[in-house]
Amino acid sequence: MAVTNHIYDMLIIGGGPAGCTAALYAARAGLDALVLEKLAPGGQMAQAHWIDNYPGFDGGIDGFSLAEKMWRQAERFGAKRAAAEVLSLDLRANPKEAGTGEGSFYGRTLVFAAGAAPRELGLPMADALIGRGVSYCAACDGMFYRGKTVVVVGGGNTAAADAMLLSRVAEKVILVHRRDTLRAAKIYHRPLMEAGNVEFCWNSTVTGLMYGDRLTGVRIRDRNTGLQRELACDGVFVSIGRKPATELVRGQLELDDSGYVAADGSTETGIPGVYAVGDVRAKTLRQIVTAVADGAVAADRAEAYLAHQRPHLSS
Repeated sequence: MAVTNHIYDMLIIGGGPAGCTAALYAARAGLDALVLEKLAPGGQMAQAHWIDNYPGFDGGIDGFSLAEKMWRQAERFGAKRAAAEVLSLDLRANPKEAGTGEGSFYGRTLVFAAGAAPRELGLPMADALIGRGVSYCAACDGMFYRGKTVVVVGGGNTAAADAMLLSRVAEKVILVHRRDTLRAAKIYHRPLMEAGNVEFCWNSTVTGLMYGDRLTGVRIRDRNTGLQRELACDGVFVSIGRKPATELVRGQLELDDSGYVAADGSTETGIPGVYAVGDVRAKTLRQIVTAVADGAVAADRAEAYLAHQRPHLSS
């Protein structure tokens, strides 16, 4: 798509479930909407091996297929997409401006749907060992550890889901958690406890990585006693939460202590015509279903905003 001085009704930063839904609702409302996404649509969802908790798919669906379906539906109603990485945003400009490696794009409204990335392990050599025993995506890399021993670091929903997925592939799964019980939803507890190849290291943290050409094990420390020991393993899957991709809006939008955009259920931010949706928004539950809800709400709020502004606008 060629970059022009065309002003879109809505710029959508990010093509995950929230961004795709905002595009769908905006296009169906007759708005000229453009999604800016550096990769294929879907965001983190597209990497999910299997999704069982999204309504309407009683047999489940893989994340890539769901992402394709979401985008094709938005595209059918006229939503557009540009493959471009957004490098800067000017949210107070009129129109709002998104600077990319392909040039600048302009919109009367802007939906910020940049998503969140996995939090890093933060240990020496962790980055260098990605692809050689360290992974942040069990759905992506689990198949490479069939019949092997793996460690999962974390205790929330992501860690529990990763451990369950890996238990169907690996010979042994060792879940290392800094507390004495899982933080994950109760639905995960019993299946994990009953899985014959899942072990638990409670009140423990990973303090170091063992490696040669690739990972050979991890060092863990008992938080109660301070004692350290080594666990031999073929891979470690890091599942310790997400980091919102909000650097582009830092200093422009209010962020909470964890870096999420401070926007309520209306998705409206402190700047009129700018909306925060999906995993970048401060909220209690971050799931595909809450992301698509955000996208729908943002498009509705943007439509109302434009209807009020349109008598004063000229293309």
